[in-house]
Amino acid sequence: MKTLLNIVWFVFAGFWLWLAYALAGVIMCVLIVTIPFGIASFRLGNFAVWPFGRTVIDKPTAGVGSAIGNVLWFILAGIWLAIAHVVTAVGLTITIIGIPFAWANLKMIPAALFPLGKQIVDEDSLRAGAYYRV
Repeated sequence: MKTLLNIVWFVFAGFWLWLAYALAGVIMCVLIVTIPFGIASFRLGNFAVWPFGRTVIDKPTAGVGSAIGNVLWFILAGIWLAIAHVVTAVGLTITIIGIPFAWANLKMIPAALFPLGKQIVDEDSLRAGAYYRV
């Protein structure tokens, strides 16, 4: 079921969101100082292209640096990527079938706004207790 959901997601939202994250990542990597933001953008882009079966959790080792970085990320790219998620969600609500995908899209906004100090994990390993949800 996750594979079918991911395929439908990829066609209607995932590819476009991946392009937005890739563009943000390339821009961040061109500016040498913001390479960590570019890496975070590519990581989130991979999550945005194939989200079902994975989730975002807090890293227990994240500290003050992540908080400061998230403020900078919010200004430089986070708000624009969140807007992309909202626009995609609005487009998905046109059909009844798209409403659950729009809801999934809206649930990705917190990670788009503040990605540092987060990690993307497989939901099966989360259920097995390999990670702690904070």
